[in-house]
Amino acid sequence: MPILQPKLEIPLSTRELPAPIMFRSAYVPAAGLYPEHQHAWGEFVYAFSGVMEVKVAGHHYLAPPQYGIWLPPDVEHVGLNRYEAHHCSLYLSPAACAALPRQPCALTVSPPCACLAGTPAANGCAPSLQCSARAPATSIGGPIGQRAQRWQLLAHFGRPATGAVLRMLEKQPGDNRSLPELAQAAHTTERTLMRRCQRDLGMSLADWRQRLRVVKAMPLLEAGQTVETIALDLGYGSASSFITMFKRLVGATPDEFRKGAAGRSVRPQL
Repeated sequence: MPILQPKLEIPLSTRELPAPIMFRSAYVPAAGLYPEHQHAWGEFVYAFSGVMEVKVAGHHYLAPPQYGIWLPPDVEHVGLNRYEAHHCSLYLSPAACAALPRQPCALTVSPPCACLAGTPAANGCAPSLQCSARAPATSIGGPIGQRAQRWQLLAHFGRPATGAVLRMLEKQPGDNRSLPELAQAAHTTERTLMRRCQRDLGMSLADWRQRLRVVKAMPLLEAGQTVETIALDLGYGSASSFITMFKRLVGATPDEFRKGAAGRSVRPQL
């Protein structure tokens, strides 16, 4: 696994950024890893392509393109990606973080990529961030544009029963075993598994499994695999059922998402 280091002009021990808002864009190879670190400023990790992952506070979060992960100041975290990815980190000084959530959560950029895809000074605009985790929307440097779709971070928890099932499904996202069968495999009861999933994930296991499949599908769509192949690999009986689920969660069909991903693959001039 390649060990990556953020290319910053200031050391991580510095308490203040040279500017209230800073950008860093990077292409990272498959299986890339940013070792555990922390900094005094907030960070919004956004993927132009690929799926970004962050381990923080014993939890493992995944966020596909169009969505990102907000990390408040002084939070220890590990960054990684399973597949090749192109990401942008938006760094915010502690003062600029005051109105933002104090816990890691999902954020979206509004309008998507418009300000991150070019030089902010040239565009004459600054990004707007919106929290999608049931918190009030917060604007940075300008008004929030169109209303972003809600998206819950796909979390992996280390608690025994829940964590065992989530790990099984992550390794085999096309696994169509029923809830009772999964509970038995994790040496727990169906009722206990249902209760813990709702408590730990904030949603049912069925809803989490659909989100997992969306996250798994996105890099495959970007890589050019057919919708039919992806649908079958993810456990769907037909492409149409996969397309219906994908559009309901993402707000776009797989082909529409693929076209948008192709547009995001253009290297921004940062």
